[in-house]
Amino acid sequence: MSVSQVSDTASSAKAAGKAAGNDVANSRAFEVLSRAGFVARGAVYAIIGVLAFRLAIGQGGKITNQQGAFHTVAHQSFGHVLLVLLAIGLGGYSFWRLVRAGLGHGPEGSDSGFDRVAALASGLAYGVLCFIAIEVLMGSASGSGNTHKTTGGVLGWPGGTWIVGIAGVVMIGVALYQGYRGVTQSFLKDSKTEAMSREMKIWIARVGTVGYLARMVVFGLVGIFLVKAAVDYAPRAAVGLDGALAKILHQPYGSYLLGVVAAGLIAFAIYSLSDARYRRI
Repeated sequence: MSVSQVSDTASSAKAAGKAAGNDVANSRAFEVLSRAGFVARGAVYAIIGVLAFRLAIGQGGKITNQQGAFHTVAHQSFGHVLLVLLAIGLGGYSFWRLVRAGLGHGPEGSDSGFDRVAALASGLAYGVLCFIAIEVLMGSASGSGNTHKTTGGVLGWPGGTWIVGIAGVVMIGVALYQGYRGVTQSFLKDSKTEAMSREMKIWIARVGTVGYLARMVVFGLVGIFLVKAAVDYAPRAAVGLDGALAKILHQPYGSYLLGVVAAGLIAFAIYSLSDARYRRI
């Protein structure tokens, strides 16, 4: 086979793959699964936020992360059914993000190069969450993730301190981007604002701003302490989402601060539900 034939075959395969991807992205099933993903994302943030808020106001509650949220769901009436639905939703959200990363567009919106990189990272992250939800469903996952153990393992790799440090810097960058989206309300560009009433648009803008700023705080703390773990070669310095909330609680006026951040996470959960209705897929 000549070089030109190989090139033609590769081009044909690429075109066929792109056409198949477009067919998937334009299907009704893809839209339903994608919108279910926003509901699942909202549910996870709502559980974490509500539990943290109850702790902040002295009404029980606890600090937990995404895995802990799955265990909370599993222990409710019909918990296994709910967890199955949650896993499907998270898988749908991951699939939507990965498709947008691969194609650069969906049936209702398109992405820039930076957006596609962000979509890839988000798709992989939510794919991991879907896998963890399945593990919890099957009873093979413990109550919460061990960020210290994971970080310690990575630090032991060749160049591990650099990997952990870079991961921390990336998380700080993600946090700053969350803050930028919240302050500028650029997230509204991703929504079908033309389908909203004026009051609904104002309400979603406010809720989204609070939610994104809360994510900025927790993501920023995760990034800062990852960098600290790398610099000090101290795995126990690393924290996850639950550890970031615990750091807030242990500050002066920590209960008040935790209450504010927890309310912000609940606001992001509400915003996620609005995304299920108005987001451009």
